[in-house]
Amino acid sequence: MIPVYPETKVALKGKKGLVVGIANDQSIAWGCARAFRALGAELAVTYLNDRARKHVEPLAQALEAPIFMPLDVMVEGQTEQVFERIAKEWGQLDFLLHSIAFSPKEALHGRVVDVGREGFLKTMEVSCWSFLRMAHLAEPLMKNGGTMFTMTYYGSQMVVENYNIMGVAKAALESAVRYAAAELGPKGIRVHAISPGPLATRAASGIPEFDELMDKAQSKAPARSLVSIDDVGNATAFLALDGARLMTGGVLYIDGGYHIID
Repeated sequence: MIPVYPETKVALKGKKGLVVGIANDQSIAWGCARAFRALGAELAVTYLNDRARKHVEPLAQALEAPIFMPLDVMVEGQTEQVFERIAKEWGQLDFLLHSIAFSPKEALHGRVVDVGREGFLKTMEVSCWSFLRMAHLAEPLMKNGGTMFTMTYYGSQMVVENYNIMGVAKAALESAVRYAAAELGPKGIRVHAISPGPLATRAASGIPEFDELMDKAQSKAPARSLVSIDDVGNATAFLALDGARLMTGGVLYIDGGYHIID
């Protein structure tokens, strides 16, 4: 018998998701949020601080997000407050998108072997541990299973010039995804690392010579094309569908095939 699939535009109808990491309309998280919403999902959206709010609030309004809260993972208690409100207002969570990373300038711009303890710990806390903390808080809300996403990059697997300590953090993050997938899989919770090619986001602006990195990616990728936030969003939203229920624990490259080229 040929399976009957729901209409694409309502494939996530009734699903509720948390999107963390929208900074502006160039953010990867914004591309993902639009794709989730286009498929019918209801979204909770966070913003980093008061300065970021003016950029994120219009986007949250466009998404018709009923929950809109500040979330700086370095501020004690803010992560827990977001999940407490979700538990109170929704009582469930079907997917989580973690799209944040940070490294102090002195840590990111120096050699890995020279990184100071404080810079290393801050890089790992924001870029890796915060995902595990959110996974821990999301688990009890994913009563009927769910999907967790985080963003990584090719520099986790290969030495990418100027990516430096962030490559170390992303390698740890990808390992965390595998372990979380193994631990949460029996509850029907899938865990994915999404690895886009270079994108001109605010976060990427902190990486030295990033324009040259983008030019290299476009010229060497088999598709001869740079990825867009919509490309990332559409692929990520697919993994939230029931049709992807047996996919978990891996890294999904959305980079025009760049990662296969020497």
